[in-house]
Amino acid sequence: MKILAIGRNYAEHIAELKNEVPDEPVIFFKPDTAILKNNDPFYYPEYTNDVHYEVELLLRISREGKNIEKKFASKYYDAIGLGIDFTARDLQAKAKAKGLPWTLAKGFNGSAPISEFLPLEQFPDLQNINFRLDVNGETKQKGNSQMMLNSFDDIIAYISKFITLKKGDIIFTGTPEGVGPVKIGDRLEGYVEDKKLLDFEVK
Repeated sequence: MKILAIGRNYAEHIAELKNEVPDEPVIFFKPDTAILKNNDPFYYPEYTNDVHYEVELLLRISREGKNIEKKFASKYYDAIGLGIDFTARDLQAKAKAKGLPWTLAKGFNGSAPISEFLPLEQFPDLQNINFRLDVNGETKQKGNSQMMLNSFDDIIAYISKFITLKKGDIIFTGTPEGVGPVKIGDRLEGYVEDKKLLDFEVK
C-alpha cells in the first residue's frame, strides 16, 4: 500500500501560499508510517515548530491499473475518505529555498491522519462533495470537489501514466484554502457533507 498526494489542486490555496499554478498535477508520496487511524492523537514532533493542517478528500484504489484512460478512471476507486496532510511548513520552506524535495516536511511519522472510507454509492455526484475542517469548534477550511483543478478521474489518469496503482493505495486529492498551524491541545474535526469522519487531538 502506498500514499500518493496531489499538491496545488485548489486555486485559492495556491494563491494563499503565493505559489504558481502548475501546468500538470504536482505529485508527492507519504510513507505508510505517516498514517494515523481510528482518530488516534497526533503527537507534535520535536523537529518542527510550524505544523499546518491541510484537509483533503481521499480516494481508495480498488484494483490494479496503469496507463488508465480518463474515461475508465472511475472503475479504479471505490470509496471516499477524509484525511489531513500535516505539513511541517518550516521544513518545507527550507527545502523549497534550496530546490530540494519536500519529503521530510510531508512524510514524517503521523503526518497522514485518515478516516474510515465511504462507498461511492453514498455520493450522488462525485463532482459536488462538500467537506470541511473545524479546529476547536471553529470552521477553518471548507471545500467542494468541483473546486479541484484536476478531478478525481484526471488524477487517476495522470498518476497511472507513471506509477502503477494497486488495490489499497490511497490518494490525497489536494486541499482548499484556509490552511494554518496547529498547537498542542487543539482538537480537529473533519466532515464530509454532514458526516463527521475525523475527531482527534494534538498532543
